[in-house]
Formats: sequence, structure tokens, C-alpha cells
Amino acid sequence: MKYAKPPLSFDDQLDLLQSRGMEIPDRARAARYLAHINYYRLRAYWLPFEVPTGSSDHCFRMGTSFDDALTLYIFDRKFRLVVLEAIERVEVSFRTQFAYVLSLKYGSHAYLDHSLFKNKNFHGQLIQSLKEEIDRSRETFIEHYRSKYEDPPLPPLWTVCEVMSFGQLSKWFNNLKHRQDRQAISKAYAIDETVLSSFMHHLTHIRNITAHHSRLWNRRLTFTMTIPKHPAHLRAMFNTKADRYVFNTLVMLGYLLLLISPGTSWPQRMRRLVEDHASADTRAMGFPEDRRELSPWRDGI
Repeated sequence: MKYAKPPLSFDDQLDLLQSRGMEIPDRARAARYLAHINYYRLRAYWLPFEVPTGSSDHCFRMGTSFDDALTLYIFDRKFRLVVLEAIERVEVSFRTQFAYVLSLKYGSHAYLDHSLFKNKNFHGQLIQSLKEEIDRSRETFIEHYRSKYEDPPLPPLWTVCEVMSFGQLSKWFNNLKHRQDRQAISKAYAIDETVLSSFMHHLTHIRNITAHHSRLWNRRLTFTMTIPKHPAHLRAMFNTKADRYVFNTLVMLGYLLLLISPGTSWPQRMRRLVEDHASADTRAMGFPEDRRELSPWRDGI
């Protein structure tokens, strides 16, 4: 089938939306938004307002306005920023624990020792990727090592840990050969190493979504996370019936942030953000029906 749809001007896009039943009381304002937010980026936010006919008509429910979609878009933008703030804190902590535990036990350049890793070929690939990152880096601490030291040719673990990508760091952790090493890193978070490994992989996916400004609030996630069995109070917070939606991510982020920074206001701010935007259907985010009775939500998550 050959694609034959013509490009549409902003006015034509508005005409199309109106023909499908969307109310646009201020065309000039709506056209201004379409000029700066791509039609197909916004389309993801008016999909919940379409009549589920199963056809290609894309008609809207009666009373749907352009502002309904725009309000969801603005909520999701704020939501991604708050999530990204939490990811930053968790990522920085994870980098610190990874470097601290391994360097204290095995020395400054532990990451170069292939015997500490499960898959030696994969370890070689990780080293090569890391070398490329270091070669591109213009960080002061990398430049300092280059100018002062020759042996080993690569900087110490606590330095290179700051230039590898979050995705690479997750792979380094997962490739550690000895469970006790992964467990020692996980100890800082009071969870099993399998849970931490799973969540870090999951979190790299969430981070990529937020970094590319993509829709997050009701997205069906590709990479799920392992629900922890312990501690029991943490397990009770999760919605096991909606493991592909973002609610469980929020629970784990809130749990980790409260460990990393006990005085954090993040859980309360996330709660207020969700509750202040009634148009965002929390069921589509994976929230359980009884969320107000769950201790993490009542207390702030």
C-alpha cells in the first residue's frame, strides 16, 4: 500500500480535528500550539478522548476540546521532569555504590579484571565502549589523568564510572560474576541484587523516554521490573496487576529516594502533581483502585 496522505497546513490540521468532533474555541491559539508542538506528538494526548469504534474515523467523544489534549500534554511534561529528577538521584547513587564497593574490594582498576565478570567477551565489548567514551570526554578529571599517568592507560573506576552511560553502567553491574559483589552494592538499598539489576535496566528505558520528551504517563512499558519480595512493606506497595505501567516505577523511585535522602519532598510533590490533574486517568498509569488506602500513596507516593 502506497502512502498518499498530503502534508497539512496548521489550519488544515485544525479543520480535520473539528471535522472529527473536537471543539476549538480559539483557533489562533490552537494553531500557535500546533506550530510548536507537532500534530503527531499531540495526537498521543487526544487519543484517550476518541470514540473507541475500532474504525479509522478517529471521532471524538462529545464535548472534547483542544484544551483537553493540551492539558494532558502539559501534565505529562511536568510528570516527566519530576520523574527525571528522581532518576538523577538514583543514578548518581548507583554510580557511587558501584565504584565504592568494587574499588575497595579489588582496587582502583577493578573493572579491567576480566575474571570478575561473567561473560568475558561482553566484558571486552564494555571496555571498548568505555574507551570510546573516555576518548570523547573532555571532563577535567579525565584530562588530568591523561596528562599525569600512563599506567594503566585508563583512569580508576571511580572516575570512569562518571563518564559511562547509565545503560552501560547497568550492563556492567549485571555482568559481575560474583553474586556477593552485586549483593554488596544492593545492600545500600536493602533489596536483592536481582531486583536492583532488573530495576536499573527498567530505569534506563524510562530515562530514555524522558530524555526524548516522549509520552510517559500512560505508556505501556516494554521493559518491566522484578517486584521485590522483601522487605514485605515494600512489596505491599506494588500493583502486580499492572506491571507494564508507570505506577510501580514511581513506588520504587520513591522507596529508593527515601533511603538516599530521608528528608526528600519528592513523594509529596509527585502525589500533588497527580492529584492536581484529574484529567489524567490514574488507572491508565497502573494505579490500583484503592491507592488512597495504600501507605505509600497516603504518605506521599
